[in-house]
Amino acid sequence: MSILIAFLSLIVERVLGYPDWLVNAIGHPVTWIGRLISFLDRRLNRATDSDEARRRQGVRALLVIVLVPAAIGLALHVLLWLIFPTGLVIAAILGSSLLSQKSLAEHVEAVADALETGGLTLGRIAVSRIVGRDPEKLDKAGVARAAIESLAENFSDGIVAPAFWTGIGGLAGGAAYKAANTADSMIGHRTPQYEAFGRAAARFDDWINLPAARLTGLLIVLAAFFVPGAEPRAAWQVMRRDAKKHRSPNAGWPEAAMAGALGLSLAGPRSYGGELVEDAHMGEGGRREAESTDIRQALKLYRVADWLLIGLFAVLSAVAIAVTVTITG
Repeated sequence: MSILIAFLSLIVERVLGYPDWLVNAIGHPVTWIGRLISFLDRRLNRATDSDEARRRQGVRALLVIVLVPAAIGLALHVLLWLIFPTGLVIAAILGSSLLSQKSLAEHVEAVADALETGGLTLGRIAVSRIVGRDPEKLDKAGVARAAIESLAENFSDGIVAPAFWTGIGGLAGGAAYKAANTADSMIGHRTPQYEAFGRAAARFDDWINLPAARLTGLLIVLAAFFVPGAEPRAAWQVMRRDAKKHRSPNAGWPEAAMAGALGLSLAGPRSYGGELVEDAHMGEGGRREAESTDIRQALKLYRVADWLLIGLFAVLSAVAIAVTVTITG
């Protein structure tokens, strides 16, 4: 049932997304998890404690952050299994809330639209909605690169990884992943406030994203075979050569594959909160500057790669059903 839930969730979210009216009415699972994280941060992350004490509190916080959504997801999974097949449809709708295929494409496409219609000023505003770096430090090429990098990384974190863990552990696995990933985005920073307290969240997020990041890179390489103008061989070569140079153990895989497929240089030094973060370049540096047309080409790669992911889960679901039927009858 877990693999089938993941497959159907991908279909539902790809078509419908998470409607704005539903966000306005009840919020979103990420916002609910965010409130829990903020509560634990206020209660457990005390500046007067030693770093060792804050690290221990961070571990305790992470356990609560992951186990509470996982327990809720498991309870729902079991309950819905009891009313199969109707429960499967409900589980797929619930599981779709853990994915972001539709919204990711819309936000990244908005950056390309902004650059083409409003120039650098509107481009900076649009890209600031999807990246954490300082937008005022970006030129047009920097805005385009930031959008493409965000697309590649969020394809892994926001789509492939939650689908992967839902396929492994059903609603419990998907909810636990989403909680851990949200914790990393909120408290997994190397700042005085979170260096100790958020250490466990950051390390755990690195670990649980290992398989999805590599799968995402492979999906982008395969997608390049089906997108005119993309370079599948370069995508493979750059991914193998540059992925491990990235400061993140996971983000480099989809970013390097995307850089190779597009013939661009991605990553490199970036500014966050006024501080320069040094990072290696992914791809062939200096070949040409990124443009809005590259964002649109990246979106073509993303959409094909996403369908390949859906196709993969369709095959796995068919195999799982065949095995189940064989065993039970």
